[in-house]
Amino acid sequence: MTEAQVFSRQWAPPTGVLGRIMAEAAQRVYVVSPADRAAVERRAMEAPPAPSFINALRGSDVAIIAEVKRRSPSRGAIRESMSAAEQGAAYARGGASAISVLTEPAHFGGSLEDLETTRARVSIPLLRKDFHCDSLQLAEARAVGASAVLLIARALAPELLAAMLEAAARVNIEPLVEVRTEAELALAIELGARVVGINSRDLETLEIDAAVPERLLPMIPRGVIAIAESGIATRADVEARAGWGADAVLVGSTLSASDNPEGAVRALTGVRRSPRAR
Repeated sequence: MTEAQVFSRQWAPPTGVLGRIMAEAAQRVYVVSPADRAAVERRAMEAPPAPSFINALRGSDVAIIAEVKRRSPSRGAIRESMSAAEQGAAYARGGASAISVLTEPAHFGGSLEDLETTRARVSIPLLRKDFHCDSLQLAEARAVGASAVLLIARALAPELLAAMLEAAARVNIEPLVEVRTEAELALAIELGARVVGINSRDLETLEIDAAVPERLLPMIPRGVIAIAESGIATRADVEARAGWGADAVLVGSTLSASDNPEGAVRALTGVRRSPRAR
């Protein structure tokens, strides 16, 4: 039995912080009327092409995905008054390859409007960072100009993860599949994920373990974009993850809290990628 098969048989719904936020996300989707859902899906199918998320992360240097985040369960308030569009524009000037926009409202202070206003200000790809559990959310992201969406392997039953990957393909949006274990990684690869994120943070307990990306990044096949997430604040952190095989890093709280987001992004750029063994 493969690791992916073991994970599929043993998967149970998430608990802790992740479990609560996923339940709230599901409730927000549940109350959307069929007519409103159909309208969103039409807008997604009619939306103009978005810039390629994958191409943006394929340079010779480690790509910086800079995140717009007003608050978080782990850190609390970061910058509540932040303008997503202004922050995104500063990130783009600083050399970010893509921008992650947190749209979850209750715990992160985000909205779809943040995604839409940022799209109007920048030309680089946008990642919708949220707790996705339904294809409607993918259509919402595509309708307002996102290039990619986050799918958390721990949060989705394996058959739902597979269905969400198929739904992403239908609306032409790139899924970033986030994993924290060997079994989750094996499942993501088996399902055809082209972009995989390794999160140092356990979203159920909010604890960070830097050994997770150090262990898993080298296991990602060369043809798959590998992103290191969480626990990244300095250029040395980026260099360490480059050595482990990261093609990109996603940096959130440090950049969102900075008084000079343009300069903070620029300070992380220019780190050369290291080829992975596989």
